[in-house]
Order: sequence, then C-alpha cells, then structure tokens
Amino acid sequence: MISESRIFKNEKVLSTEFLPEVLPHRESQIEILAGNLRPAAHGRKPQNTFVYGTPGIGKTASVKHVFRQFEEYSGVKTFYVNCWDYRTIHSILTKLSVGMGIFVARKGMAKDEVMEKFVEACKKNRKGLVICLDEADQIKDKNSLYDLFRINQYISNPVGVVFISNFADLFLDLEPRVKSSADVDEVEFKPYTLDEMKNILTARGREAFHAGVIEDGVVFLCANHAIVNGGDVRTGLECLMKAGRLAEKDNSLKLKVEHVKYVLPSIGKVKPKILEEKINEKEKIILKIVEGKRNLKSGELYEEYLRMSEDKITERGFRDILNHLIEIKLLHARYRKWGIRGRTRVISKV
Repeated sequence: MISESRIFKNEKVLSTEFLPEVLPHRESQIEILAGNLRPAAHGRKPQNTFVYGTPGIGKTASVKHVFRQFEEYSGVKTFYVNCWDYRTIHSILTKLSVGMGIFVARKGMAKDEVMEKFVEACKKNRKGLVICLDEADQIKDKNSLYDLFRINQYISNPVGVVFISNFADLFLDLEPRVKSSADVDEVEFKPYTLDEMKNILTARGREAFHAGVIEDGVVFLCANHAIVNGGDVRTGLECLMKAGRLAEKDNSLKLKVEHVKYVLPSIGKVKPKILEEKINEKEKIILKIVEGKRNLKSGELYEEYLRMSEDKITERGFRDILNHLIEIKLLHARYRKWGIRGRTRVISKV
C-alpha cells in the first residue's frame, strides 16, 4: 500500500503542463489579449495578436488561460496549434479542418484543396474562431500565412489568429502585402523580476506542498536559480519538484534549503532540453556529433554525419538542417578564415 506523501499535497501543480486559475504578474497582458478577442463573441472580426518574449515567462499559459475562459463564456471556438508539429500552412489548415469535423488527408491534397476544406468547415461551424499558432517562428514559409489572414473574405463568421514566439522580429521579412493583411497588435511579455518569480513559486508551492512543509529560504533559492538561468519559470518549478522528491526520499518532514542546494547543480535552462526532445532524428545525430567535438568545420560535420547515419541527405539539405539548429540556438556558428581567400563555418554547441 502506497502511503500518502508527507511533503507533496498535489505534485501536478509543479508540472509545466499545469495551467493555474490565476497567473500572477500577467494581468495586463491577459486583459489586452481578452480585449483583442472580444469582438469575435459579438460576430465581429477579432484583432490578430502577436505575443512575444523570452522562454518560460507565461506567454503560452496566458493565451491558453484566455482561450479557456473565452470559449466557455462566449461560444467562440478556439484552437491551439504548436508549429513544431505543424510547420507548413498546409499542415496547419489540415489540423484545423479535421478539428472542426471535416476529414482531410494530411498528404496527397494540394494546399488550395485543403483551404477549400477549411472554408467549408468554418461555414458549417457558423461560430467565431480564434487560432493560436505557438512557436510560430517554426513555420517554414511565413508568407504562406497570407491565405489564413484572408479567410474572413470567404466566410461570414469571424476568424482571428494569435501568434506566439520568442523572437520579436517574427514578421520582419514578410512581403508587404502579407504584412498588411496580418494587421497584428503586438503584446510584449517582459522577463519576471526576482520578486515576481518568488511570488509565482510561492503560489505554486502553496498548492503543491502541505502547509508548513517549505522551510524559509527554499523559494528564494529556487527563484534566484531560475532568474540566473534565463528567467524561465519552469526552471524554478523543476527546482521545487526535485527538491521535494529528495525530501521525500530522505523521509524528511520539511523541504529544506539543503535539499534545494543538493539538486541545483543538476538543473539548467529548460528550453534547450525541450528543444532537444522536439527536433527530428537527423538533427539529434548532428547534435550528438557536435557534443563530442569542438570547433568542427561544417564540411567535416557533414562528412561525419554521412558516416554515422543511414538516412543520407544532400549537402544542401544538410545545410538547411544545420541552419535550423543554429536558428533555434542549439548550435552556434562563427566564420573563420580558411585558405588564401576563403572562409568556413565553425560549429559548436551553445
């Protein structure tokens, strides 16, 4: 028989997937988001919105929080799409159509056909629709979003889009006609201060642990470690989780400062770990090669990849994969002079 934990009251509260009822220090951003979407509840087109800021500072949680309440009280349908899994407008439209009850094969249909299916799904739905495209920087051809921006020309029910990205320059290179159609309102999420991080972790700790379990100084240490490692709330939550589990293992009645100090060296930035789980097998092989070596020239890296992988790719295809790993900041590239007139790219782990 498993006895009840003397430390944890509800460990799930510390999970990165947990969505709390209240999001401290994001009230103003949530109000802007809600205001931008509110017209859809009255049959009018909502304001497209671009949410940006560094990782782990409440962007996705805030949008999901607004979506949850908005769908419950307005009748408007909401969709959340992570663009790591759906990186083309074709796949995004397919997912949306299927989610609205229209069968669309993910392969074998032209984009225009999928667009027709999506329009058909919207007409049948007859409700307003708001779509969140999270990690929108992963969309391969952002100019292809033009079709999504123009959807309101084909249907009477209003459709709006919320974009989330870590990068403020997401729309910088859009064609002028696409940028004009996007018509996005920008909402910046600034990093949490140390005091704000302490408030957030205190609130989560109050729900996660039994009363009186957390020793003075524990939350400060976890919050400070999160700030030092990029300001990601998920880092602070991981500190509390691992320290709590260690306290359990020690049969302690308290979550102590010493438990936190013991686990801190094993907890770094969360974002790189999440990215390494999301990338494909080719990208994982390239990362593995680079981890074992320093200052590897791109040509040498390509040759090493061909030796290690049965899934052969062209040099151009390899460059595209390498550029993606550099863009998402899992690899770093710098140029070095090579030969009399040439130069080469030297690749290293971030």
